[in-house]
Amino acid sequence: MDIAANIAQIQQRIQAVCQGCGRDPGEVRLVAVSKKKPATDIEAAIAAGQTLLGESYVQECAAKINEVKAVAEWHFIGALQSNKVKYLRGKVDMIHSVDRFSLAEEINRQWGKDNACIDILLQVNLGEEASKSGTTANKLTDLARQVSQLEHVRIKGLMALPPWDADLEEVRPYFRQLRELAVQIAALELPNVTMQELSMGMSHDFEVAIEEGATLIRVGTAIFGTR
Repeated sequence: MDIAANIAQIQQRIQAVCQGCGRDPGEVRLVAVSKKKPATDIEAAIAAGQTLLGESYVQECAAKINEVKAVAEWHFIGALQSNKVKYLRGKVDMIHSVDRFSLAEEINRQWGKDNACIDILLQVNLGEEASKSGTTANKLTDLARQVSQLEHVRIKGLMALPPWDADLEEVRPYFRQLRELAVQIAALELPNVTMQELSMGMSHDFEVAIEEGATLIRVGTAIFGTR
């Protein structure tokens, strides 16, 4: 598995799709999702210039952050239980998967212990799939209003994991909907809320996500291989 070559290839694909749709490639950041992969693979990715990493499991995330000595930016992207938040405190730079106020409150409480702030994204379950986390599009505005009042949390945008489909044109409307929701939330001009990030798109569909406005794409398999 040539991790450096895989990263270079994905960066070329990002450049190509941005050129095709008139976007600045600098607006799109690659999150290398390293769940179930050893720290040596992560260090190989960092050595290749990939310093933005995503993890999905709390204990694994905390252990790897302690194990990997190279400087990196760590994002937590998986479903998060409130009782596990304490293990991430002070370790991650962003949490993508905030889908309820009680979770945001606990994040706020934990980061408040260090008098620090954490950037978060609100996760929206656009397909309203029972198997996936996320607030609904209808409840998003109320959630954003509630979370905006928390002192140690800053909402930086939205995240979605749309229904999987081999036909990427079937997935496109979900990415477009997330972008439109971000515009709606931005228009509210809430305190501590900016809609600068859209975390959407994975190994099989990130090009379509970029065409629809993604700023963070979460890619694991295409970098590190199957788990």
